[in-house]
Amino acid sequence: MTSSAPLPSTAAAPAVSPDPSDRRRWFALAIVMTAAFMDLVDVTIVNIAIPSIKRDTGASFSSIQWITAGYALAFAAGLITGGRLGDIFGRKRLFLIGIGGFTVASALCGFAANPEMLVASRILQGGTAALMVPQVLSIVHATFPAHERGKVFGLFGAIVGLGAVSGPLLGALLTEWNIAGLEWRPIFLINLPVGIAGLVLGRKFITESKAPKALRLDLIGVALVTLAMLMLIYPLTRGEELGWPLWGYLSMAGSLLVFLVLVLVEREKARRDGSPLVELSLFRVKSFAAGIAVQLTFGIGLGIFFLVWTLYMQEGLGWSALRAGTTGIPFSIAVSFAAGISVQKLVPRFGRKVLQAGALLMAAGLLLYIWESDRYGMGITSWQMALPLVVMGVGMGLIVAPLADVVLSEVPKEHSGSASGLFNTVQQMGNAFGLALVSVVFFGAIGDDLTPRQVGPAFADAFEQSLWWVAGVLVVIFVVMFALPARAKQHVEGGDDAADPAVEAADEPVLTH
Repeated sequence: MTSSAPLPSTAAAPAVSPDPSDRRRWFALAIVMTAAFMDLVDVTIVNIAIPSIKRDTGASFSSIQWITAGYALAFAAGLITGGRLGDIFGRKRLFLIGIGGFTVASALCGFAANPEMLVASRILQGGTAALMVPQVLSIVHATFPAHERGKVFGLFGAIVGLGAVSGPLLGALLTEWNIAGLEWRPIFLINLPVGIAGLVLGRKFITESKAPKALRLDLIGVALVTLAMLMLIYPLTRGEELGWPLWGYLSMAGSLLVFLVLVLVEREKARRDGSPLVELSLFRVKSFAAGIAVQLTFGIGLGIFFLVWTLYMQEGLGWSALRAGTTGIPFSIAVSFAAGISVQKLVPRFGRKVLQAGALLMAAGLLLYIWESDRYGMGITSWQMALPLVVMGVGMGLIVAPLADVVLSEVPKEHSGSASGLFNTVQQMGNAFGLALVSVVFFGAIGDDLTPRQVGPAFADAFEQSLWWVAGVLVVIFVVMFALPARAKQHVEGGDDAADPAVEAADEPVLTH
C-alpha cells in the first residue's frame, strides 16, 4: 500500500498496544460487518414482501416501484459523498450517524401509515445507508494492518454471500409468520434492535480515523456526482415501467456529459486545494482501476441473475416465496465457505488466478443450470438446482472476498473513504445496468398474450436465455481480470506495509472513546 503522507520513524512503534487494540478492533469488525449485512439484507428483503405491502396499503404499481427504486437511487447517489465525508469528519462519526439514521428510517418504514410515507422512508433509508456503508471498508482499511486484511476481507466476502440470499429467505419467513398481525412490517422493524446495538457498541469499540491531512467538502463535486448518478440510474430503474421513453435515453446520454464535467472540475479542484470529492489519482493505481472495472461488470451479471432467478422460481415454476428462498441456501453456504478460504489459503499462493478461477466456475455453474433447466423443464426440483448453485456459489466466493482486498490494497489511506465509496457505487451502477438489461434479455424473450399453460415454459426458456448472457458477462470478467496485479503485495511476506500498524496509527489522528 502506498501513502502520500510521510512515513514516521520506527520510534513511533510503541503507539500500538498489542492486546487491548487487538480485542477492540475485532469487536469493531463484528459491529461494522453486522451493519453491512443489515444493508445487504435490506436491499433484497422487500421484494418478497411486495404482494403483502400492496394488499395491506393499497399501494399503486408506481408506489411499489418507488418503494424498491427509491432506496436504490438514494443509496447509489450518496455513496461517493458518504465515503468522502468519512475521510473529512471521521469514519466512526459518519458510521454512527449512518447507522442511527438507518435505524430511525427503518422504524418509519415499519410504522408507515400509507404508501407515500413508506416511499419517503425508503428514500431516507437509502440516503443514511450511503453514509454508513462506505465507512465499513474504510474502517477496516484504517484499523487493520495490511497483513491482516486478507483474513478480514475473507470474512467480508462471507457476509456478502450470506446477505445475497438471506434477504429473500428472511423476508419470506417474517411475512409468512405474520408476527402480531403486523404482516410485512417486521421486515423493517427487525433492524431496530440490530441498529441500536450497533450504535451503542460502535461508540465503545470503533476507533476514530480520518484523512491524515485536512480535507474540505467539495460541494460542486457533490452536486455533479449526485446529478450524474440520478440521470443514469433513474431511467434504468423505471424504464421498463414507463415503456423506455425517449427522455430516458437522453437522460442517460446526458449523464455521460455530466460525468465528463465532473472529471474536469475534480481535476481542477485537486490542483487548486487537494480536496476533490472524487480522487482521480486513484485511477492511476492499476489494481484500483482494474478492480473497479471488474466490480462494475460483476455487478451487471449479478443484477441480471438474481432478479431473473427469483422470477423464474416464483412466476415461472409457481413456487412460494419460502420455497424459493430456501432453494438459495446451498448457494449462500458455498459463497461463505469459498470466501473464507480464498483470501486466507488460496490467494497468497495463487494470486489473481483464484479470482479468474472463480469467474470460470460461475460460468460453469450457469451452463450446468441451463442444462438442468432444459432437461427437467417444469418438473425441476430444489435438490436438482443445488449442484449448479453450489458451483456458482464457490465461484462467487472466490471473487467477492479477494476483489475488495485487491481494489483497496494499494489505495493511500487518506483516500480510503473516497475509494470505498467508489467501490460500492460502481457495484450499484452495475446492478442497475443488470436490472435494466433484464427487460431485454428476459422479458424480451417472453411472448405477449400467453395462455396460463404457456407462462411456465416461456419463463423457463427466458431464464435459460438470460443465463447465457450472464455466462458471457463472466467471460468478459475473466479477460478483464488479466489487468489485475498477479499477486497482491501484502500477501507476499507480509507486504510492504505488513509491519506498519504503528505507521498507520501515527499516520492518522486516533481518538478512542
